[in-house]
Amino acid sequence: MYRNLNDFLTEWTQSADSTKAVLNALEDDKLDQSIVEGHNSLGWLGWHLVNTPVFFMSLVGVDLESPYDPDNVPTKASDIVEAYEDISNRLVEKSKEVLSDEALVNDLVDFGGSAPKGNVLRMLVSHQIHHRGQMTVLLRQAGLEVPGVMGPTKEDQQ
Repeated sequence: MYRNLNDFLTEWTQSADSTKAVLNALEDDKLDQSIVEGHNSLGWLGWHLVNTPVFFMSLVGVDLESPYDPDNVPTKASDIVEAYEDISNRLVEKSKEVLSDEALVNDLVDFGGSAPKGNVLRMLVSHQIHHRGQMTVLLRQAGLEVPGVMGPTKEDQQ
């Protein structure tokens, strides 16, 4: 749980940089790559990472005013990267405007229970890391370069 806004913003920025590295590895013709047919694809996961900050931040009282339609996954990888960079920047700026250290310890009701806002922000970062991990597996499966976001990849060690 975050109790300090700067701690959240620092970790978000580091995590977002890693997510951008994964998104930058996407290629248009591989956006439909999934583990098996019918499961989440690289394109869907990337677009999901663009749109879920809007949901999580709304829970803590931050309106990101996103122009991105969650149901309309782009067919160009560059559009996903650009949208992610935009929403990540909006998240940082709006958080600075709306949130405070005191706000992070205030409880809110979510998913049938209550939790401090700092917990919800921790879930947002964890959620992003979870899907980024899924994407690295799909990148490798698609024959694309896998960036070393949490340490070196096998290719980085050669």
